[in-house]
Amino acid sequence: MTDPNFVLAVPSKGRLMEQTMDVFADAGLPLKKTGHERGYQGTIDGIEHAEVVFLSASEIAHQLKTGRIHIGVTGEDLLRESISDPENCIDIMKRLGFGYADVVVAIPDCWIDVQAMADLEDVAVIFHREHGRRLRVATKYMNLTRRFFAQKGVTGYRIVESLGATEGTPAAGTAELVVDITSTGATLEANYLRILEDGVIVESEACLVSSRRADWFDSASEIREHIAGQLGV
Repeated sequence: MTDPNFVLAVPSKGRLMEQTMDVFADAGLPLKKTGHERGYQGTIDGIEHAEVVFLSASEIAHQLKTGRIHIGVTGEDLLRESISDPENCIDIMKRLGFGYADVVVAIPDCWIDVQAMADLEDVAVIFHREHGRRLRVATKYMNLTRRFFAQKGVTGYRIVESLGATEGTPAAGTAELVVDITSTGATLEANYLRILEDGVIVESEACLVSSRRADWFDSASEIREHIAGQLGV
């Protein structure tokens, strides 16, 4: 009985996909799409019984958690959002040196007396007294937000799920502040938001990650070690 294929997942679009393809090619492991150029399957040139699947970065984090893929490339922000017990689910094999971005807490510029997370709890108390409701925090990082706010002792808020254009929600009146990802901070600044002094939740970059929950049959383990060696892990 032959083993199933080893599965590597890489981002399906944008700069993350391009840079991942470049890193593997530079390491002598060119990734090639099979069939249509816009398809979502491929191979690792020179490695038999290995398949490549092209998925969203968030889906890669989920598939690593469940063990449906052996290795994936995704952002550390998504790993920490999706996986509450990483020590039981994944191993970060290598940080790849691209895809840098921070998950941050950002507030309106006009909140001049608010500099840190401790100030935010004070604002939440005043806001609730004046408006009869909690501060609304727009984010797609619901788990990271809950953990970070609890760590900082901030309780007077509720999360408003945002799946896009999070930085625009305070101006639109659908949230008072945001937890968002940013590379340069320029988009936040353009929307009259600023990052709290202690408001960096995750300093993220693209990572090569293996799943502890995958089926590590002999050939899968051998391919993992070969990839690790080529990439200098």
